Formats: sequence, C-alpha cells, structure tokens
Amino acid sequence: QVQLVESGGGLVQAGGSLRLSCAASGRIFSMNVMGWYRQAPGKQRELVALVSSGGMTNYADSVKGRFTISRDNTKNTVYLQMNSLKPEDTSVYYCTLRGPGNTYWGQGTQVSVSS
Repeated sequence: QVQLVESGGGLVQAGGSLRLSCAASGRIFSMNVMGWYRQAPGKQRELVALVSSGGMTNYADSVKGRFTISRDNTKNTVYLQMNSLKPEDTSVYYCTLRGPGNTYWGQGTQVSVSS
C-alpha cells in the first residue's frame, strides 16, 4: 500500500504563488509517475502536471509557463510550484502516484485564488 500526504495549499491573491508538496510512503516501485490533478466544484478532475521517475514532464496547456513540477526521488516527494496564479486555478489539488498496475491518490489540498 502507498500513502500520499499533501501540503502547501491555501488562499492567495491573483498573481501570487504557492508551492504544493506531496510525500509518498509505503511500497513504492522505483519506476513510477507522480503528479497533480485538480477538481473544481461541479467539474471533472483534470490533469495539471505529471513527472516520471526519470524526469519527463507533462503539463496541461492551461498551466504551461506558470507551473513547474519537480520531484526528489530520494524523498519520494513531488512538488508543484505555482506562479502567476489566476482565480480559475481555484480547485482541490490531488496528488497521484502511478505504479505498475496501481494508481494512488492523496486526500486533496484546497487552493483558492482571489481576484
């Protein structure tokens, strides 16, 4: 089993920055993909950014140039640096880890951006 613990959400004004962290523990295969999805009220969960254990990244078009995903494999931790935040970035952000045959989710952390 794998546990994911997120931190770093909060309330920020438009144009501000936040940094999310997600620490994984448990039985983690060395080859995996970690990342972030988000879900706003009344909307489907959507991809924000992913990073593989080898460092390959994938971003949603809506966050390219503003968000940066990174990871520390020695700590099994993934980060999401969010700059130039917009009100439409307001969502619950979920950490995810994909291993062979399994996908795990964190409990979610609220990010709210005021205009």
